[in-house]
Amino acid sequence: MQRPKIGLALGSGGARGFAHLGAIKVLKEEGIPIDLIAGSSMGAMVGCFYGAGLDIDRLYKLSKAFKRKYYLDFTVPKMGFIAGKRVKELIRIFTHGKRLEQLEIPVRVVATDLMTGEKVIFDKGSIADAVRASISIPGIFVPEKLNGRLLVDGGVVDRIPVSVVKEMGADIVIAIDVSHVKICTEITSIYDVIMQSLDIMQIELVANREIASNFMIRPMVEMYNSRAYTNIEEIISIGEEETRKHIDSIKEFLNEWKEPPI
Repeated sequence: MQRPKIGLALGSGGARGFAHLGAIKVLKEEGIPIDLIAGSSMGAMVGCFYGAGLDIDRLYKLSKAFKRKYYLDFTVPKMGFIAGKRVKELIRIFTHGKRLEQLEIPVRVVATDLMTGEKVIFDKGSIADAVRASISIPGIFVPEKLNGRLLVDGGVVDRIPVSVVKEMGADIVIAIDVSHVKICTEITSIYDVIMQSLDIMQIELVANREIASNFMIRPMVEMYNSRAYTNIEEIISIGEEETRKHIDSIKEFLNEWKEPPI
C-alpha cells in the first residue's frame, strides 16, 4: 500500500518561527517523512532553507548566528522602515541562489498582494524574491515589487497555509502555529503595535486552520518577542518539546491511514 504524503504548513511569527526548526528536527528523528511544505513569512524562510537541502544541524548553527544587525538595513520610511536588501541577499546565499522548482522537497511560498488583497502562491522562480515578499511585515519592511505586484507578508492573508499544502497533494497535514496572541503584552514600539494587530486579526482564521489540518502543533513561544533574535535556542527547544508531545498520535494516525477510494 502506498504511504500517505505528509505536508507541513509552517506559520508566520517573526523570530518565534525558529520553533519550526525544532519541529522539523523531531519529525525527522522520529522517521516521519516530510514530502511537501507550504510556508508564510518566517515559515516560508525555514521551509525553503530546509527544502534547499540544508541539514538540520547546519540550520541550527545558522539560526544561532542570525542577528538583527546582519539583516536589518534601515531606510527613510516611505512604505517601510527596513529596505530588505540585506535579508534577501542572506536568503540567496543560504539557498545557494536556487529557484523554487529546484528544491529537494517541493515548497510553496505565500505572500499577499497589497493592491488586490489576493493570496499569491509562489511555486517557481527565485527563492530569495519569493521569501523576501513573504516576510514583508506591512509597515516594517518595504513591500517587494515583483511581477507587477506589490507584495507583503503572507501571514496577512494566510498565517498557516493548510489549504496550500493540501492543494499540493498532501494526504496528511501537520500545521505549526508559532504566533499566538500574548494577552496583556507590553506594547512599546510601532513594531509591537503592528505584530499584535496582525495576530489579533488572524484569531478566527487560525481556528479554521486547526479544523482543516490533521495535527496542529502550537509551540508556546508567545512569551518571546517576535522581533527579538536573542532567545533562538530556547525557541527551537520549545518547538522540539511541543512536537514530541504529538509524535505518538502522528505515528498511530499514519499506521491506521488508508488510501481514500478513487
